[in-house]
Amino acid sequence: MKGSYILIVKIPEDKRIRIGKLGYIEFEKGFYIYVGSAMNSLEGRIRRHLSENKKLHWHLDYLLGEGKVVEVYIKESNSREECEVARKLSEIFDSISGFGSSDCRCRSHLFYAEDIEKIRREVATLGFRPYFSQQM
Repeated sequence: MKGSYILIVKIPEDKRIRIGKLGYIEFEKGFYIYVGSAMNSLEGRIRRHLSENKKLHWHLDYLLGEGKVVEVYIKESNSREECEVARKLSEIFDSISGFGSSDCRCRSHLFYAEDIEKIRREVATLGFRPYFSQQM
């Protein structure tokens, strides 16, 4: 399966986290929306993000060391749509500058929200479907 995915990551308390070459970033307690794509194996990429023992490679790997993925959404596609999704989310949510976007021109691929219900509504309007949900 190919396409885009959205991870909802819960940060339980305000926290300063070192994010690779981005350095230290202050994260507020709440929910973070990460947009990515996998054009080889969507399931494999999500499995990697959910695993605990992995080499720290992407910005997201550093965040996941401190937060927990509570929901995953997917949208199957044969083309990369993550930047368009990130652009649309940037119109609604605050973003963390430079996060997850070192290989594109986007401002960010990580967004912040306090209200998970608002996230769910917006993700659904973008055509994503639930793939995984963790009890909070």
